[in-house]
Amino acid sequence: MRIMALAVVCTLSMSAFAEEGFTSLFDGKTLNGWKLNGGSATYAVENGEIVGRCVPGTPGNTFLCTEKEYENFIFKIEFKCENGNSGVQFRSSTRPDEKLKNGTRVFGYQAEIRPGGDNCARIYDEGRRGHRYKIVWLDINTPQERLNAAQKSFKKGDWNEIEIQCVGPSIKTWLNGVKVVDIFDDCQQKGFFGLQIHAGKEGISHWRNIRIKTLPPCPPWKKFFVKKADGKWAIDGAHYVIPQDWSFVEDKDGAYLRGVHDKTEKKDGLVISDADYANFMARVTYKINGGNSALYFRAAEEDIPWVLKGFQNEIAGNNKDSALWHTQGKTTPGRGWVASNDELVEKVRNTNGWNTVSTIAIGDRIVNRLNGFETFDIIDPICEKTGKLGLQLHGGADNEMRFKDWEVMPVEAWMLDAMKR
Repeated sequence: MRIMALAVVCTLSMSAFAEEGFTSLFDGKTLNGWKLNGGSATYAVENGEIVGRCVPGTPGNTFLCTEKEYENFIFKIEFKCENGNSGVQFRSSTRPDEKLKNGTRVFGYQAEIRPGGDNCARIYDEGRRGHRYKIVWLDINTPQERLNAAQKSFKKGDWNEIEIQCVGPSIKTWLNGVKVVDIFDDCQQKGFFGLQIHAGKEGISHWRNIRIKTLPPCPPWKKFFVKKADGKWAIDGAHYVIPQDWSFVEDKDGAYLRGVHDKTEKKDGLVISDADYANFMARVTYKINGGNSALYFRAAEEDIPWVLKGFQNEIAGNNKDSALWHTQGKTTPGRGWVASNDELVEKVRNTNGWNTVSTIAIGDRIVNRLNGFETFDIIDPICEKTGKLGLQLHGGADNEMRFKDWEVMPVEAWMLDAMKR
């Protein structure tokens, strides 16, 4: 009877520490639900922990990855890094790589882990954008005071905890309860988790108490260019201004919307969304063959030559690509340039080919990205709160623009609530 009573007390004690809504991804005994990708490092369960060990002299980083993929979530993990370099992959994927033992190369978001605690929980883009243009971190604008506070919380040689929250474009991390990263990124919304052992001379890392609280999925992307049953392309959920300026083309570059007019046309040629969008992420891939253009957002249709009044994510074919311009209305002044990053754009802009520009607008916060790199992240209290999306052919200039993959994902109310953390 006494043994039974102790068992009941133990069970109650353990359940008292369970976090509501979280489920474990590691049973403490086996690696069921996980698989190896990448290099030659080894992983084993020891004393209720996953222990990963580097195999010196072998190529490629190694990852123990969940078999399941996850989209929106709160993820928590405890780690202890003896030496070497490690990290936690999330929303990640693989591509073939015959040079590596497991025949796959992992790419995607990674929350950094280092034995000294420096830069822990910062976001690196493994196998994709990391170190391109000498840019290491996706969260390049993380305030130094946050990094200092996180470093101060780190317990060297002991267990620490990383928390990762992903909600649509919002990615946030905490180290031991101290917020580190708070970014918007539109590159990938779903993928697996992975525990990294970095290739090198040494590396031993431990992980335990791995759990997740899954959140509802994102709404689907609304695509403005659609292929109809008859094989022809058309716009959907949008309308033309000066329809003769626009036509769909399909050639070696794929299918795209081509816009052309000359300087005798004083009015802007536009494709304007039928619906208004308040909180969203929107993106378009473009190629500029002359003239000036923009991805409009939170804009209003007015009786003015340029038709739309509001924000332009600039497409200029120079260092002002991805800059933020505010256009005047019929009776209201414009604000001109609101934000830009000429130096970064010079690095990441594809001068002669296709580029992808995106805008993420949540309340007063506006983030622009060019080819996956953040050009700015601002808080603008006087910004418009809702309006149309649009693609522009600037009036009074010789223009030839090509657009493809124009799409928007609305941010729903539950997502806004979750992002308030």
